[in-house]
Amino acid sequence: MAEYLSPGVYVEEFESGSKPLEGVSTSTAGFIGLASRGPVEGLPQLITSPADFGRVYGSYLSENAFGSYRYLAYAVNQFFTNGGSRCFIARVAPSDAAAASNSGQPSAVLSVTAKNPGAWGNQLRLVAVPASKAKTPIFEAAEGNRYRVKNASGFYAGDVVVFSNGSEKQYSRIVSVHDQVIELAEALSGEVVDTALVPSKWLSTAEFTLSVSYGSEVETYEKVSLNPEAPNYVEKAAGRSVLANIAVQSVSEGSVSPFEQLAGAGADSYEITLAGGSDGTAANLSAGDFIGEDFGPGKRTGIQAFIDNDVVSIMAIPGVTDPNVQLSLVAHCESLGSRFAILDLPREVTKVQDVLAHRDLFDSSYCALYNPWLQVFDPLDKRNIFIPPSGTIAGVYSRSDSTRGVQKAPANETLRGVVGIDVQYNNGEQDILNPAGVNLIRSFTGQGIRVWGARTCSSNTLWKYINVRRLFIFLESSIKNGSNWVVFEPNTEQLWARVQRTIEAFLTRVWRDGALSGTSPGEAFYINIGRTTMTQDDIDNGRLICVIGVAPVKPAEFVVFRITQRTGSE
Repeated sequence: MAEYLSPGVYVEEFESGSKPLEGVSTSTAGFIGLASRGPVEGLPQLITSPADFGRVYGSYLSENAFGSYRYLAYAVNQFFTNGGSRCFIARVAPSDAAAASNSGQPSAVLSVTAKNPGAWGNQLRLVAVPASKAKTPIFEAAEGNRYRVKNASGFYAGDVVVFSNGSEKQYSRIVSVHDQVIELAEALSGEVVDTALVPSKWLSTAEFTLSVSYGSEVETYEKVSLNPEAPNYVEKAAGRSVLANIAVQSVSEGSVSPFEQLAGAGADSYEITLAGGSDGTAANLSAGDFIGEDFGPGKRTGIQAFIDNDVVSIMAIPGVTDPNVQLSLVAHCESLGSRFAILDLPREVTKVQDVLAHRDLFDSSYCALYNPWLQVFDPLDKRNIFIPPSGTIAGVYSRSDSTRGVQKAPANETLRGVVGIDVQYNNGEQDILNPAGVNLIRSFTGQGIRVWGARTCSSNTLWKYINVRRLFIFLESSIKNGSNWVVFEPNTEQLWARVQRTIEAFLTRVWRDGALSGTSPGEAFYINIGRTTMTQDDIDNGRLICVIGVAPVKPAEFVVFRITQRTGSE
């Protein structure tokens, strides 16, 4: 309550109406798989294009080395080709993958390790050249190795400095800097004062410029030093590197320039090469690598890394058909309730009974199975190969959501960039697989290759359609995200009315977009809040309960035209 102590006119603002509720995105995908480079723990990385994926996670993996585990790059490329706009990636690496380093040089001043495991780190190159960030003439030589200089900016205690008179150089280390007076550990010999208008004698700092390169990607850290007290300390400057971890291993206590400590006397440049980086082997991969470990915020791996991500709504692990991994992915989606899993079948599983055997492992409305594998062009081997469909289907989901809305079943959609399918199923086989919840991809004459199924893996007929489950995910996430303002508000009739108006306005907009059935909002949804949904005990314990019912639209899966012969007498 505001205080009114002096006479006057007071203008105040207050909120009385409903707050707009914005729908969440449903087209952001999350992928988990092997890549040649990139972080293996922590938050999944945002990728917005195939080129972006190449910069962060590298190129395609070899079939000989990784077999069925290599499909992440292909899936991401297909995702964008088929209409996806953004995705998040969590990289998995075999247990025997190693990061490249210069550990073979025990006497090296700098310890350098590639940012993440992989043979890519063997191609890292670090080049150092001498540099100086500040120089100034000396105006006066005082007692106790103190020198008054023209400008002490850029000089810090612990820095190695070099005094040059044009013919010789003297090195020393700074003890302290106060105002324009610099105290050195060792006195400079000879005449050091230079008050000329154009000085010829200089006191300069001694640093080096370090370049870290990988292919066309170059990071440059200018004028860094080995002085931990200086803001240009090499560990601080290179801490933002995405290519390498750089640490100071040993430093000379004497007055030796940082570059000379790195390269030795008389060198013009110094190069550091790394070795020992390895991509690991497929034999050392297990289901646990994809399921991941929860080592706490910022250190989670595999599926667990997506716990910290609240943006993703579609999940896939391309080509990984281990039941342990797939069941863990489905459980992850179910526990969060805000995302949907797209599952692949093993490529060799083509017979109807084998497909059904794999399908029987799942009973969830938060996942869908697709078969068969798709034929696409492989830029690595310059030939057509077969890849799992999950990445392509995730792109179809995203495209359908963007063009039609999440209420549209992501089926009867053409697949872009796909030139063939591994198995051509007929109507009789689909008559068996479709009711079981296996979505087939089929080729139709004159219509291309299309997704020809829209069912979840649920035995509950209320949730048998993908678009129904994903619509509810959209509604629940949107209402949850848009209602945070309600928490800790007074639980009174005024609050109930505002909540009802907020949700009613949102659901009316959803109904007008065609996501809810009914000829009027009253037929499409209802909202109950107040004494009919809450007891006094609920209110006393801080609970606000709102019951919402919606009528989702269902896809026209079976289109039946009944035709009869009309006689002239009828």
